[in-house]
Amino acid sequence: MKTIIFKTASVYLLPLLLLFSVFILLRGHYLPGGGFVGGLMASTAFVIHSFANGVERTKNIVKFHPGFLMPVGLALALLAGSLPLFLGETFMTGLWMDQPVPVIGSVGTALFFDTGVYLVVIGVTLTIIFTISEGL
Repeated sequence: MKTIIFKTASVYLLPLLLLFSVFILLRGHYLPGGGFVGGLMASTAFVIHSFANGVERTKNIVKFHPGFLMPVGLALALLAGSLPLFLGETFMTGLWMDQPVPVIGSVGTALFFDTGVYLVVIGVTLTIIFTISEGL
């Protein structure tokens, strides 16, 4: 049964959990976390919202099919892994900017690879959840 408390809480939890998932994504650079865990956290935010408010309302928030995130994330991860090849390095060698970016810190190919994984995990998880929910 969907209660008014659960519906109200899910509206506030969605942006908080998405923000926390981005924190986990960026934190994975140096500490535990990263694209996979951050992507699961973001997916969890949308799943909680869909349980409380229905799949159709959650789909209206997303605005596009989550399956679109899978090829975009794969392309980003492949590009991040292949970029060192153009500079004479081996595949998946970490490249880093000379100057740190404020708030984020050192930016390198690992961040772009993790972001690709983040997008793939969100795309796969939401596609599965939305497909299962439609069948119910």
